[in-house]
Amino acid sequence: MTSTDRGGDVVAADGRGDAAAADGRAPGYRPHSTLPLRTELTRQLLRRRTHLALGLLALLPVILAAAFAIGGSGSSSPGAVNLIDLGTRGGVNFTVFCLFMSVGFLLIVVVALFFGDSVASEASWSSLRYLLAIPVPRGRLLRQKAIVSAALSVLALLLLFGVGLALGTALYGTGPLVTPFGDSLGYGDAVGRLALALAYIAVNLTWVAGLAMLLSVLTDAPLGAVGGTVMVSILVQILDQITALGGWRDLLPGHFSFAWTRFLAPTVDWHDIVVGSFSALAYAAVFGVLAWQRFAVKDITS
Repeated sequence: MTSTDRGGDVVAADGRGDAAAADGRAPGYRPHSTLPLRTELTRQLLRRRTHLALGLLALLPVILAAAFAIGGSGSSSPGAVNLIDLGTRGGVNFTVFCLFMSVGFLLIVVVALFFGDSVASEASWSSLRYLLAIPVPRGRLLRQKAIVSAALSVLALLLLFGVGLALGTALYGTGPLVTPFGDSLGYGDAVGRLALALAYIAVNLTWVAGLAMLLSVLTDAPLGAVGGTVMVSILVQILDQITALGGWRDLLPGHFSFAWTRFLAPTVDWHDIVVGSFSALAYAAVFGVLAWQRFAVKDITS
């Protein structure tokens, strides 16, 4: 039951309104209704950096196709076959080439951008403290930011795959997937394998996402979080090239980043795929827990 006081305000007859006021919460406040995913996703989709990142990935297959058209294909030696030669032998081959050219760096930059900019950008705009003053619970804010960043990263990956496959099929036809080792898969089977490869790439990039999120809560500078993540990934790739490290290289988070190519063989070798997935998810979990712990106690001044 409710009653109205002389000032026209509605109060709870059983005293729950007074209890809410004493608690410091506004009547009707529900923590789980703050910062809805749709609101956050809309905000991020309207940002210019999102347009640039998605536009760049959509433009990459067009640039590669133009380069093939201008430069043509030419083996370094008679009878030699490489990825560039195979890139024009059908739509699926062209898509594989696009993925191969982007997995090692471009996709890392895009994932680092979406996750590294998520919390740090709010701090740089001095809007983070106002979000927490609503109040949006810190754990929920971090979770909503991570979910939206993951959605945008998956969208970017799907956009690259979709544009590459559509453009490659239109330009080079529906020929079978052919590998440098002479193996081949029909167009339909190859598209299914590429879908599995795409899922593995997304899983393998989770360590990049976790690291970027951790750096995003450690700094108020988005460029520092994004740049730091990219620098770490470059360092990991450099260390991975040092064969003297032997088996220690297997512990590097990016060591199995190209294990997705195992899906292109007639018989899939699951060892590197399983180990690579576990490694990436383990690193992502550690980085995610550290980010949550740091953000839970961080003194927000901006």
